[in-house]
Amino acid sequence: MVLLYLQLSYIEEMAKMKKEQFDESVNRSLYQASRNLEVNETLRYLEKDVNETERRAFRQDSVMTRSGKINDVVQHSHQYAVTGKDGTIYSSFQLKTITTKPSTIPKGIILRSDKNTLNEASRSLQEIVRNRYVYQKALLDEVVYSILYQASEKPLKERINFKLLDQDIRAELLNNGINIPYHVTVSTSDGREVYRCQDYTEEGQAYTYSQVLFRNDPSSKMGVVKIHFPDINSYIFSSIRFMIPSVVFTLVLLVTFIFTIVVIFRQKRYTEIKNDFINNMTHELKTPIASISLAAQMLNDKSVPKSDTMMAHLGGVINDESKRLRFLVEKVLQMSMFDKKKAVFKKKRLDLNELVENAAHSFTLRVEHTGGKVFADIQAIDSTIYVDETHFQNVVYNLMDNAVKYRNPDKPLDIYLKTWNDNSHLYLSVRDTGMGIKKENLKKIFEKFYRVHTGNLHDAKGFGLGLAYVKKIIDLHKGEIHVESEYGRGTTFTITLPVCKE
Repeated sequence: MVLLYLQLSYIEEMAKMKKEQFDESVNRSLYQASRNLEVNETLRYLEKDVNETERRAFRQDSVMTRSGKINDVVQHSHQYAVTGKDGTIYSSFQLKTITTKPSTIPKGIILRSDKNTLNEASRSLQEIVRNRYVYQKALLDEVVYSILYQASEKPLKERINFKLLDQDIRAELLNNGINIPYHVTVSTSDGREVYRCQDYTEEGQAYTYSQVLFRNDPSSKMGVVKIHFPDINSYIFSSIRFMIPSVVFTLVLLVTFIFTIVVIFRQKRYTEIKNDFINNMTHELKTPIASISLAAQMLNDKSVPKSDTMMAHLGGVINDESKRLRFLVEKVLQMSMFDKKKAVFKKKRLDLNELVENAAHSFTLRVEHTGGKVFADIQAIDSTIYVDETHFQNVVYNLMDNAVKYRNPDKPLDIYLKTWNDNSHLYLSVRDTGMGIKKENLKKIFEKFYRVHTGNLHDAKGFGLGLAYVKKIIDLHKGEIHVESEYGRGTTFTITLPVCKE
Protein backbone atom coordinates (compact mmCIF):
# COMPACT_ATOMS: atom_id res chain seq x y z
CA MET A 1 0.00 0.00 0.00
CA VAL A 2 2.80 2.42 0.93
CA LEU A 3 4.67 1.59 -2.28
CA LEU A 4 1.58 2.28 -4.38
CA TYR A 5 1.02 5.55 -2.54
CA LEU A 6 4.63 6.62 -3.17
CA GLN A 7 4.33 5.75 -6.87
CA LEU A 8 1.09 7.65 -7.25
CA SER A 9 2.57 10.62 -5.37
CA TYR A 10 5.60 10.57 -7.66
CA ILE A 11 3.38 10.46 -10.74
CA GLU A 12 1.32 13.35 -9.39
CA GLU A 13 4.43 15.45 -8.73
CA MET A 14 5.86 14.63 -12.16
CA ALA A 15 2.61 15.62 -13.84
CA LYS A 16 2.50 18.83 -11.81
CA MET A 17 6.07 19.74 -12.75
CA LYS A 18 5.40 18.93 -16.41
CA LYS A 19 2.31 21.12 -16.34
CA GLU A 20 4.21 24.02 -14.78
CA GLN A 21 6.98 23.65 -17.37
CA PHE A 22 4.41 23.53 -20.14
CA ASP A 23 2.67 26.65 -18.84
CA GLU A 24 5.94 28.55 -18.66
CA SER A 25 6.95 27.49 -22.18
CA VAL A 26 3.60 28.47 -23.69
CA ASN A 27 3.53 31.84 -21.94
CA ARG A 28 7.11 32.51 -23.05
CA SER A 29 6.23 31.58 -26.64
CA LEU A 30 3.15 33.81 -26.69
CA TYR A 31 5.11 36.72 -25.23
CA GLN A 32 7.85 36.38 -27.84
CA ALA A 33 5.31 36.05 -30.64
CA SER A 34 3.53 39.23 -29.47
CA ARG A 35 6.86 41.02 -29.26
CA ASN A 36 7.74 39.92 -32.79
CA LEU A 37 4.39 41.28 -33.93
CA GLU A 38 5.14 44.67 -32.40
CA VAL A 39 8.68 44.70 -33.83
CA ASN A 40 7.43 43.88 -37.31
CA GLU A 41 4.85 46.64 -37.08
CA THR A 42 7.57 49.09 -35.96
CA LEU A 43 9.80 48.08 -38.88
CA ARG A 44 6.95 48.55 -41.36
CA TYR A 45 6.22 52.02 -40.02
CA LEU A 46 9.93 52.86 -39.98
CA GLU A 47 10.34 52.04 -43.62
CA LYS A 48 7.11 53.74 -44.56
CA ASP A 49 7.71 56.90 -42.61
CA VAL A 50 11.32 57.26 -43.73
CA ASN A 51 10.19 57.19 -47.32
CA GLU A 52 7.37 59.64 -46.67
CA THR A 53 9.60 61.97 -44.69
CA GLU A 54 12.24 62.06 -47.40
CA ARG A 55 9.59 62.90 -49.97
CA ARG A 56 8.28 65.71 -47.77
CA ALA A 57 11.76 67.04 -47.10
CA PHE A 58 12.43 70.33 -48.73
CA ARG A 59 15.68 70.29 -50.62
CA GLN A 60 17.65 73.21 -51.97
CA ASP A 61 20.85 72.81 -53.89
CA SER A 62 23.39 75.51 -53.88
CA VAL A 63 24.95 76.82 -57.01
CA MET A 64 27.61 74.47 -58.23
CA THR A 65 30.97 76.08 -58.96
CA ARG A 66 33.98 74.61 -60.64
CA SER A 67 37.55 75.93 -60.61
CA GLY A 68 39.92 75.50 -63.40
CA LYS A 69 42.50 73.82 -61.30
CA ILE A 70 43.68 70.28 -61.82
CA ASN A 71 41.81 68.85 -58.85
CA ASP A 72 38.39 70.05 -60.17
CA VAL A 73 36.76 70.52 -56.79
CA VAL A 74 32.98 70.52 -56.99
CA GLN A 75 31.15 72.03 -53.98
CA HIS A 76 27.49 71.24 -53.27
CA SER A 77 25.42 72.87 -50.60
CA HIS A 78 22.27 70.93 -49.46
CA GLN A 79 19.60 72.41 -47.25
CA TYR A 80 17.17 69.92 -45.54
CA ALA A 81 14.09 70.86 -43.53
CA VAL A 82 12.61 67.80 -41.86
CA THR A 83 8.93 68.38 -41.07
CA GLY A 84 6.09 66.26 -39.71
CA LYS A 85 2.69 65.77 -41.28
CA ASP A 86 1.31 68.66 -39.29
CA GLY A 87 4.05 70.94 -40.58
CA THR A 88 6.16 71.01 -37.43
CA ILE A 89 9.90 71.39 -38.12
CA TYR A 90 11.86 68.82 -36.14
CA SER A 91 15.41 69.77 -37.42
CA SER A 92 17.13 71.98 -39.92
CA PHE A 93 20.68 71.74 -40.98
CA GLN A 94 23.03 72.40 -43.87
CA LEU A 95 24.99 69.56 -45.24
CA LYS A 96 28.11 70.34 -47.11
CA THR A 97 29.96 67.75 -49.04
CA ILE A 98 33.20 67.99 -50.94
CA THR A 99 33.21 65.79 -53.98
CA THR A 100 36.57 65.04 -55.46
CA LYS A 101 37.30 63.24 -58.62
CA PRO A 102 40.29 61.07 -57.65
CA SER A 103 40.96 60.10 -61.25
CA THR A 104 41.97 63.67 -62.05
CA ILE A 105 44.30 63.98 -59.11
CA PRO A 106 47.84 62.70 -59.59
CA LYS A 107 49.14 60.36 -56.96
CA GLY A 108 51.98 62.73 -56.27
CA ILE A 109 49.59 65.49 -55.34
CA ILE A 110 47.69 63.17 -53.01
CA LEU A 111 50.90 62.15 -51.34
CA ARG A 112 52.05 65.72 -51.05
CA SER A 113 48.85 66.82 -49.34
CA ASP A 114 49.73 69.01 -46.43
CA LYS A 115 48.57 68.72 -42.84
CA ASN A 116 46.00 71.46 -43.15
CA THR A 117 44.21 69.57 -45.90
CA LEU A 118 43.92 66.42 -43.73
CA ASN A 119 42.54 68.39 -40.79
CA GLU A 120 40.00 70.03 -42.99
CA ALA A 121 38.88 66.64 -44.37
CA SER A 122 38.55 65.26 -40.84
CA ARG A 123 36.38 68.15 -39.76
CA SER A 124 34.24 67.75 -42.83
CA LEU A 125 33.64 64.06 -42.05
CA GLN A 126 32.75 64.82 -38.43
CA GLU A 127 30.27 67.43 -39.58
CA ILE A 128 28.75 64.95 -42.02
CA VAL A 129 28.32 62.27 -39.31
CA ARG A 130 26.85 64.79 -36.88
CA ASN A 131 24.41 66.14 -39.40
CA ARG A 132 23.38 62.61 -40.46
CA TYR A 133 22.70 61.72 -36.81
CA VAL A 134 20.47 64.74 -36.38
CA TYR A 135 18.68 63.90 -39.59
CA GLN A 136 18.10 60.23 -38.62
CA LYS A 137 16.93 61.25 -35.15
CA ALA A 138 14.37 63.51 -36.71
CA LEU A 139 13.17 60.64 -38.87
CA LEU A 140 12.91 58.34 -35.85
CA ASP A 141 10.91 60.98 -33.98
CA GLU A 142 8.57 61.05 -36.93
CA VAL A 143 8.27 57.26 -36.85
CA VAL A 144 7.54 57.18 -33.10
CA TYR A 145 4.84 59.79 -33.57
CA SER A 146 3.27 57.75 -36.37
CA ILE A 147 3.31 54.52 -34.36
CA LEU A 148 1.92 56.08 -31.17
CA TYR A 149 -0.82 58.21 -32.71
CA GLN A 150 -1.63 56.51 -35.96
CA ALA A 151 -1.08 52.75 -35.69
CA SER A 152 -3.26 52.32 -32.60
CA GLU A 153 -6.17 53.94 -34.41
CA LYS A 154 -6.35 51.15 -36.92
CA PRO A 155 -8.46 48.02 -36.22
CA LEU A 156 -6.70 44.80 -35.29
CA LYS A 157 -7.56 43.18 -38.61
CA GLU A 158 -5.42 45.79 -40.40
CA ARG A 159 -2.59 45.80 -37.86
CA ILE A 160 -2.13 42.00 -37.60
CA ASN A 161 -1.14 39.52 -40.28
CA PHE A 162 -2.84 36.51 -38.73
CA LYS A 163 -0.97 34.04 -40.92
CA LEU A 164 2.39 35.43 -39.82
CA LEU A 165 1.21 35.52 -36.20
CA ASP A 166 0.27 31.83 -36.39
CA GLN A 167 3.67 31.04 -37.92
CA ASP A 168 5.45 32.98 -35.17
CA ILE A 169 3.51 31.15 -32.46
CA ARG A 170 4.28 27.77 -34.03
CA ALA A 171 7.98 28.63 -34.37
CA GLU A 172 8.24 29.86 -30.79
CA LEU A 173 6.47 26.76 -29.48
CA LEU A 174 8.91 24.56 -31.38
CA ASN A 175 11.81 26.54 -29.97
CA ASN A 176 10.46 25.75 -26.49
CA GLY A 177 10.08 22.05 -27.20
CA ILE A 178 6.28 21.97 -27.77
CA ASN A 179 5.14 20.22 -30.93
CA ILE A 180 1.46 19.39 -30.47
CA PRO A 181 -1.68 20.71 -32.21
CA TYR A 182 -3.15 23.93 -30.92
CA HIS A 183 -6.04 26.28 -31.66
CA VAL A 184 -5.68 30.05 -31.63
CA THR A 185 -8.07 33.00 -31.52
CA VAL A 186 -7.54 36.77 -31.50
CA SER A 187 -10.02 39.12 -29.90
CA THR A 188 -10.31 42.75 -28.88
CA SER A 189 -9.90 43.92 -25.30
CA ASP A 190 -13.68 43.89 -24.84
CA GLY A 191 -13.97 40.25 -25.96
CA ARG A 192 -15.01 40.62 -29.63
CA GLU A 193 -13.40 37.85 -31.64
CA VAL A 194 -11.64 39.00 -34.81
CA TYR A 195 -9.84 35.79 -35.81
CA ARG A 196 -10.21 32.07 -35.33
CA CYS A 197 -8.06 29.31 -36.82
CA GLN A 198 -9.69 27.09 -39.44
CA ASP A 199 -9.68 23.79 -37.53
CA TYR A 200 -10.81 25.37 -34.24
CA THR A 201 -12.42 23.08 -31.65
CA GLU A 202 -13.35 23.62 -28.01
CA GLU A 203 -11.60 20.45 -26.85
CA GLY A 204 -8.99 21.28 -24.22
CA GLN A 205 -10.43 24.76 -23.66
CA ALA A 206 -10.25 24.27 -19.90
CA TYR A 207 -6.56 25.16 -20.12
CA THR A 208 -6.48 28.38 -22.17
CA TYR A 209 -3.41 30.62 -22.38
CA SER A 210 -3.67 34.29 -23.31
CA GLN A 211 -1.30 37.14 -24.15
CA VAL A 212 -1.95 40.85 -24.61
CA LEU A 213 -1.06 42.31 -28.00
CA PHE A 214 0.19 45.89 -28.33
CA ARG A 215 0.40 46.20 -24.53
CA ASN A 216 1.80 49.76 -24.76
CA ASP A 217 -1.27 51.03 -26.60
CA PRO A 218 -4.31 52.42 -24.81
CA SER A 219 -6.22 49.65 -23.09
CA SER A 220 -9.19 49.99 -25.43
CA LYS A 221 -6.91 49.44 -28.44
CA MET A 222 -5.14 46.33 -27.16
CA GLY A 223 -5.73 42.86 -28.53
CA VAL A 224 -5.67 39.45 -26.88
CA VAL A 225 -4.41 36.21 -28.43
CA LYS A 226 -5.70 32.98 -26.86
CA ILE A 227 -4.42 29.48 -27.42
CA HIS A 228 -5.40 26.04 -26.13
CA PHE A 229 -4.22 22.49 -26.79
CA PRO A 230 -6.64 19.58 -27.37
CA ASP A 231 -3.95 16.99 -26.53
CA ILE A 232 -2.54 18.71 -23.46
CA ASN A 233 -3.27 15.77 -21.13
CA SER A 234 -1.56 13.30 -23.44
CA TYR A 235 1.44 15.59 -23.68
CA ILE A 236 1.71 16.03 -19.91
CA PHE A 237 1.35 12.35 -19.09
CA SER A 238 3.59 11.22 -21.94
CA SER A 239 6.61 11.76 -19.70
CA ILE A 240 5.31 9.47 -16.98
CA ARG A 241 4.03 6.59 -19.09
CA PHE A 242 7.04 4.55 -18.10
CA MET A 243 5.59 4.44 -14.58
CA ILE A 244 2.34 2.78 -15.65
CA PRO A 245 3.70 -0.82 -15.77
CA SER A 246 5.17 -0.37 -12.31
CA VAL A 247 1.90 0.98 -10.94
CA VAL A 248 -0.08 -1.84 -12.57
CA PHE A 249 2.28 -4.43 -11.14
CA THR A 250 2.04 -2.87 -7.69
CA LEU A 251 -1.74 -2.74 -7.99
CA VAL A 252 -1.87 -6.41 -8.95
CA LEU A 253 0.25 -7.27 -5.93
CA LEU A 254 -1.99 -5.18 -3.70
CA VAL A 255 -5.17 -6.78 -5.06
CA THR A 256 -3.64 -10.22 -4.65
CA PHE A 257 -2.66 -9.41 -1.08
CA ILE A 258 -6.12 -8.07 -0.23
CA PHE A 259 -7.78 -11.07 -1.88
CA THR A 260 -5.57 -13.40 0.14
CA ILE A 261 -6.45 -11.59 3.36
CA VAL A 262 -10.16 -11.70 2.50
CA VAL A 263 -9.95 -15.43 1.73
CA ILE A 264 -8.13 -16.07 5.00
CA PHE A 265 -10.71 -14.17 7.06
CA ARG A 266 -13.57 -15.74 5.12
CA GLN A 267 -12.12 -19.17 5.70
CA LYS A 268 -11.71 -18.32 9.36
CA ARG A 269 -15.34 -17.22 9.50
CA TYR A 270 -16.49 -20.38 7.74
CA THR A 271 -14.49 -22.42 10.22
CA GLU A 272 -16.16 -20.61 13.11
CA ILE A 273 -19.57 -21.11 11.50
CA LYS A 274 -18.84 -24.78 10.93
CA ASN A 275 -17.76 -25.27 14.52
CA ASP A 276 -20.84 -23.41 15.74
CA PHE A 277 -23.02 -25.54 13.48
CA ILE A 278 -21.46 -28.75 14.77
CA ASN A 279 -21.93 -27.65 18.37
CA ASN A 280 -25.54 -26.66 17.77
CA MET A 281 -26.31 -29.81 15.80
CA THR A 282 -24.76 -31.95 18.53
CA HIS A 283 -26.87 -30.16 21.12
CA GLU A 284 -30.04 -30.36 19.03
CA LEU A 285 -29.62 -34.04 18.21
CA LYS A 286 -28.52 -34.96 21.72
CA THR A 287 -31.86 -33.96 23.29
CA PRO A 288 -34.19 -36.21 21.24
CA ILE A 289 -31.65 -39.04 21.28
CA ALA A 290 -31.40 -38.79 25.08
CA SER A 291 -35.21 -38.78 25.38
CA ILE A 292 -35.56 -41.81 23.13
CA SER A 293 -32.75 -43.59 24.97
CA LEU A 294 -34.35 -42.89 28.37
CA ALA A 295 -37.74 -44.10 27.20
CA ALA A 296 -36.18 -47.28 25.81
CA GLN A 297 -34.33 -47.93 29.08
CA MET A 298 -37.56 -47.57 31.04
CA LEU A 299 -39.26 -50.04 28.74
CA ASN A 300 -36.46 -52.53 29.21
CA ASP A 301 -36.22 -52.00 32.98
CA LYS A 302 -38.16 -54.84 34.57
CA SER A 303 -38.23 -53.08 37.94
CA VAL A 304 -40.40 -50.32 36.55
CA PRO A 305 -44.11 -51.17 36.55
CA LYS A 306 -45.53 -51.20 33.00
CA SER A 307 -49.02 -49.78 33.19
CA ASP A 308 -51.04 -48.90 30.07
CA THR A 309 -50.70 -45.23 30.84
CA MET A 310 -46.93 -45.53 31.27
CA MET A 311 -46.60 -47.47 28.04
CA ALA A 312 -48.65 -44.93 26.12
CA HIS A 313 -46.59 -42.06 27.53
CA LEU A 314 -43.30 -43.70 26.72
CA GLY A 315 -44.52 -44.56 23.24
CA GLY A 316 -45.63 -40.98 22.66
CA VAL A 317 -42.25 -39.65 23.83
CA ILE A 318 -40.41 -42.00 21.51
CA ASN A 319 -42.70 -41.07 18.62
CA ASP A 320 -42.48 -37.28 19.18
CA GLU A 321 -38.74 -37.25 19.67
CA SER A 322 -38.28 -39.45 16.60
CA LYS A 323 -40.31 -36.96 14.53
CA ARG A 324 -38.25 -34.12 15.92
CA LEU A 325 -35.04 -35.95 15.14
CA ARG A 326 -36.22 -36.69 11.62
CA PHE A 327 -37.25 -33.05 11.14
CA LEU A 328 -33.80 -31.83 12.14
CA VAL A 329 -32.05 -34.25 9.83
CA GLU A 330 -34.38 -33.42 6.96
CA LYS A 331 -33.74 -29.70 7.42
CA VAL A 332 -30.02 -30.23 6.93
CA LEU A 333 -30.62 -32.54 3.98
CA GLN A 334 -33.01 -30.08 2.36
CA MET A 335 -30.49 -27.24 2.44
CA SER A 336 -27.93 -29.58 0.93
CA MET A 337 -30.36 -30.52 -1.84
CA PHE A 338 -31.14 -26.89 -2.57
CA ASP A 339 -27.44 -26.07 -2.80
CA LYS A 340 -26.98 -28.90 -5.28
CA LYS A 341 -30.19 -27.90 -7.15
CA LYS A 342 -31.67 -31.36 -6.78
CA ALA A 343 -34.85 -30.34 -4.98
CA VAL A 344 -38.13 -30.87 -6.84
CA PHE A 345 -41.23 -28.88 -5.93
CA LYS A 346 -44.72 -30.35 -6.06
CA LYS A 347 -46.67 -27.16 -6.57
CA LYS A 348 -50.41 -26.89 -6.29
CA ARG A 349 -53.05 -24.27 -5.63
CA LEU A 350 -53.51 -23.41 -1.96
CA ASP A 351 -55.46 -20.90 0.05
CA LEU A 352 -53.05 -18.63 1.89
CA ASN A 353 -55.68 -17.59 4.42
CA GLU A 354 -56.40 -21.19 5.34
CA LEU A 355 -52.72 -22.04 5.61
CA VAL A 356 -52.14 -19.10 7.96
CA GLU A 357 -55.09 -20.03 10.18
CA ASN A 358 -53.78 -23.61 10.51
CA ALA A 359 -50.31 -22.36 11.43
CA ALA A 360 -51.80 -20.02 14.05
CA HIS A 361 -53.76 -22.89 15.56
CA SER A 362 -50.71 -25.17 15.64
CA PHE A 363 -48.58 -22.63 17.53
CA THR A 364 -51.25 -21.50 19.96
CA LEU A 365 -50.15 -23.83 22.76
CA ARG A 366 -46.45 -22.97 22.42
CA VAL A 367 -47.13 -19.24 22.45
CA GLU A 368 -49.64 -19.44 25.30
CA HIS A 369 -46.98 -21.25 27.30
CA THR A 370 -45.00 -17.98 27.23
CA GLY A 371 -48.04 -16.03 28.43
CA GLY A 372 -48.85 -14.56 25.02
CA LYS A 373 -51.28 -15.18 22.16
CA VAL A 374 -51.37 -15.72 18.40
CA PHE A 375 -53.49 -13.24 16.40
CA ALA A 376 -54.53 -13.84 12.79
CA ASP A 377 -55.74 -10.87 10.71
CA ILE A 378 -57.13 -12.25 7.45
CA GLN A 379 -57.66 -9.44 4.90
CA ALA A 380 -56.64 -11.05 1.61
CA ILE A 381 -59.62 -11.43 -0.75
CA ASP A 382 -57.97 -13.26 -3.62
CA SER A 383 -55.79 -15.58 -1.50
CA THR A 384 -54.95 -18.38 -3.96
CA ILE A 385 -51.25 -19.17 -4.30
CA TYR A 386 -49.38 -21.73 -6.39
CA VAL A 387 -46.72 -23.25 -4.11
CA ASP A 388 -45.29 -26.45 -2.70
CA GLU A 389 -47.48 -27.11 0.32
CA THR A 390 -44.87 -28.79 2.52
CA HIS A 391 -42.09 -26.29 1.92
CA PHE A 392 -44.27 -23.20 2.14
CA GLN A 393 -45.87 -24.49 5.34
CA ASN A 394 -42.37 -24.96 6.72
CA VAL A 395 -41.66 -21.32 5.83
CA VAL A 396 -44.48 -20.08 8.04
CA TYR A 397 -43.59 -22.53 10.83
CA ASN A 398 -39.93 -21.50 10.73
CA LEU A 399 -40.79 -17.80 11.07
CA MET A 400 -43.08 -18.49 14.04
CA ASP A 401 -40.59 -20.91 15.58
CA ASN A 402 -37.90 -18.25 15.25
CA ALA A 403 -40.13 -15.81 17.12
CA VAL A 404 -40.55 -18.30 19.97
CA LYS A 405 -36.81 -19.04 20.15
CA TYR A 406 -35.79 -15.37 20.36
CA ARG A 407 -38.58 -14.17 22.64
CA ASN A 408 -37.98 -11.80 25.52
CA PRO A 409 -37.99 -13.98 28.65
CA ASP A 410 -39.19 -11.07 30.80
CA LYS A 411 -42.51 -10.52 29.06
CA PRO A 412 -45.19 -12.50 27.18
CA LEU A 413 -44.75 -13.20 23.47
CA ASP A 414 -47.45 -12.15 21.00
CA ILE A 415 -47.39 -13.18 17.34
CA TYR A 416 -49.45 -11.33 14.73
CA LEU A 417 -50.21 -12.99 11.37
CA LYS A 418 -51.69 -10.83 8.62
CA THR A 419 -52.63 -11.40 4.97
CA TRP A 420 -53.66 -8.85 2.34
CA ASN A 421 -53.39 -8.39 -1.41
CA ASP A 422 -53.42 -5.94 -4.29
CA ASN A 423 -53.94 -6.46 -8.01
CA SER A 424 -50.72 -8.37 -8.62
CA HIS A 425 -49.35 -9.64 -5.29
CA LEU A 426 -50.29 -11.42 -2.09
CA TYR A 427 -48.71 -10.39 1.20
CA LEU A 428 -48.08 -12.27 4.43
CA SER A 429 -46.53 -10.67 7.50
CA VAL A 430 -45.36 -12.37 10.69
CA ARG A 431 -44.83 -9.88 13.52
CA ASP A 432 -43.71 -10.68 17.06
CA THR A 433 -43.04 -8.80 20.27
CA GLY A 434 -39.80 -10.61 21.01
CA MET A 435 -36.24 -9.44 21.53
CA GLY A 436 -35.81 -7.97 18.08
CA ILE A 437 -32.66 -7.94 15.99
CA LYS A 438 -29.82 -5.40 16.07
CA LYS A 439 -29.16 -3.41 12.93
CA GLU A 440 -25.70 -4.90 12.41
CA ASN A 441 -27.25 -8.39 12.29
CA LEU A 442 -30.18 -7.67 9.94
CA LYS A 443 -28.11 -8.10 6.77
CA LYS A 444 -26.73 -11.46 7.88
CA ILE A 445 -29.78 -13.29 9.24
CA PHE A 446 -30.55 -14.95 5.89
CA GLU A 447 -27.02 -16.37 5.56
CA LYS A 448 -26.63 -20.10 5.99
CA PHE A 449 -25.41 -21.20 9.45
CA TYR A 450 -25.62 -17.65 10.79
CA ARG A 451 -27.11 -17.36 14.27
CA VAL A 452 -27.56 -14.24 16.33
CA HIS A 453 -25.23 -14.55 19.30
CA THR A 454 -26.98 -15.08 22.63
CA GLY A 455 -23.88 -15.91 24.63
CA ASN A 456 -22.57 -19.36 25.40
CA LEU A 457 -25.96 -20.55 26.59
CA HIS A 458 -27.91 -22.79 24.25
CA ASP A 459 -31.22 -21.13 25.07
CA ALA A 460 -31.87 -20.43 21.40
CA LYS A 461 -31.66 -23.83 19.76
CA GLY A 462 -31.04 -24.37 16.06
CA PHE A 463 -28.51 -24.82 13.29
CA GLY A 464 -28.69 -21.37 11.77
CA LEU A 465 -30.54 -22.86 8.78
CA GLY A 466 -34.10 -21.74 9.47
CA LEU A 467 -34.07 -18.26 7.92
CA ALA A 468 -31.67 -19.38 5.17
CA TYR A 469 -34.19 -22.10 4.31
CA VAL A 470 -37.04 -19.55 4.33
CA LYS A 471 -35.15 -17.19 2.00
CA LYS A 472 -34.31 -20.04 -0.38
CA ILE A 473 -37.93 -21.27 -0.58
CA ILE A 474 -39.33 -17.77 -1.16
CA ASP A 475 -36.77 -17.07 -3.91
CA LEU A 476 -37.60 -20.36 -5.65
CA HIS A 477 -41.28 -19.38 -5.62
CA LYS A 478 -40.37 -16.03 -7.28
CA GLY A 479 -41.29 -14.09 -4.19
CA GLU A 480 -39.55 -11.64 -1.88
CA ILE A 481 -39.03 -11.45 1.87
CA HIS A 482 -38.16 -8.31 3.86
CA VAL A 483 -37.39 -7.86 7.52
CA GLU A 484 -37.86 -4.90 9.84
CA SER A 485 -36.78 -5.00 13.44
CA GLU A 486 -36.29 -2.80 16.47
CA TYR A 487 -34.09 -4.25 19.13
CA GLY A 488 -36.03 -4.82 22.34
CA ARG A 489 -39.46 -4.38 20.72
CA GLY A 490 -39.87 -7.08 18.07
CA THR A 491 -39.44 -8.13 14.45
CA THR A 492 -41.66 -8.17 11.35
CA PHE A 493 -41.11 -10.47 8.34
CA THR A 494 -43.08 -9.57 5.20
CA ILE A 495 -43.44 -12.09 2.34
CA THR A 496 -44.54 -10.98 -1.14
CA LEU A 497 -45.90 -13.61 -3.56
CA PRO A 498 -47.31 -13.27 -7.08
CA VAL A 499 -51.07 -13.75 -7.39
CA CYS A 500 -52.10 -17.08 -8.90
CA LYS A 501 -53.92 -16.23 -12.15
CA GLU A 502 -56.36 -18.60 -13.79
